[in-house]
Amino acid sequence: MVNSFFLIFTGAAILASIVLFTRQPLIVAYIALGAIIGPYGIHLITDAKMLGEIAEIGIIFLLFLLGLDMQPRSLLHMMQKATVVAVFSSVIFASCGYLIGIVAGFTPTESLIIGTAMMFSSTIIGIKLLPTTVLHHRHTGELLVGLLLLQDLIAIIMLLVLGAIDNDAGDGWTTLLTSIAMLPLLVGLAFLCVKFVIVKLLQHFDRFHEYIFLLAIGWCLGVAELARFMGLSLEIGAFIAGISIATTPISQYIAEHLKPLRDFFLILFFFSLGAGFNLGLLGEVIVTSSILAMLMIIVKPVTFRVLLSLLKEPKELSWEIGFRLGQISEFSLLIAFLATQSQLIGNTASHVIQATAIITFIVNSYLVIFRFPSPIAISDKLRRD
Repeated sequence: MVNSFFLIFTGAAILASIVLFTRQPLIVAYIALGAIIGPYGIHLITDAKMLGEIAEIGIIFLLFLLGLDMQPRSLLHMMQKATVVAVFSSVIFASCGYLIGIVAGFTPTESLIIGTAMMFSSTIIGIKLLPTTVLHHRHTGELLVGLLLLQDLIAIIMLLVLGAIDNDAGDGWTTLLTSIAMLPLLVGLAFLCVKFVIVKLLQHFDRFHEYIFLLAIGWCLGVAELARFMGLSLEIGAFIAGISIATTPISQYIAEHLKPLRDFFLILFFFSLGAGFNLGLLGEVIVTSSILAMLMIIVKPVTFRVLLSLLKEPKELSWEIGFRLGQISEFSLLIAFLATQSQLIGNTASHVIQATAIITFIVNSYLVIFRFPSPIAISDKLRRD
């Protein structure tokens, strides 16, 4: 483990230096390093699965910190407004993916899975590149988060559907309905626990900063595990944990002190993404994946621009939201993995989805950091934390 961490973080530091000198986004360095030294590269690190599991903690902290910065009432209002956009855009993106799959020679089932994977945008990329402390971006952030959360809920339903299809005992559909019903129960439990337990503990021991840090991590991971136990995702649980204490005075202190921990694990996430790609299949999928990726990068901003304008959102904000959501999602990778396990798609179709994800992650990151404010922008004028 120590040797793996040495290779990852030392290698990332070296590549990141080169990337910054050439004015590229840091995400490129992390993904490239995974591809170079991972199981399908020069084999310096072979246990990419273990690193991927560790990296998932970074996603959990990302969603937790995101929840800490959102006010429940304004977020609920924004999600209601974003529902129509999320549903119609998902249908458009799925149709594009399905058509490309059919033209590329995949079966209708494989094309349907490819289309489903195109429906979603990356929570990690979208939030990682969004400034969190700029007041004039608060509406942008709320709208973006509302859309991402609705997409995540749709993605979770799709994952549960795939699990139901793969369930030989026939209990999969019951599990799906039960999980959907569990969401409001989890929200209610979280807010009650915060009101009667967490707030009182924070008030009583607010002088001990180490304790606040420990309680925040415990609360985040505890609600995430409870969500998984109830059939939901760890990410949804972490977000609910964050938003449940967003109204407390201590929320911004917690958010500020957890950022370095989040970034540590996110480096591992992007490394594992690059390490998990089989370079041997690149020749078979590169043409289809490139066409699919470019189509998504073009169609997604235009679609969000049109749909948001119909809701009377400003033109500039609509374009910005569209570009920030102009990639596919980490959920797309999970869909590809589960569909392969269920034998709904073959390895080639799975790697089309994976390659499309990597291409859109990289290209879209370039578009955002060179055009809109972000924490990792190359230009001082656009750099916002």
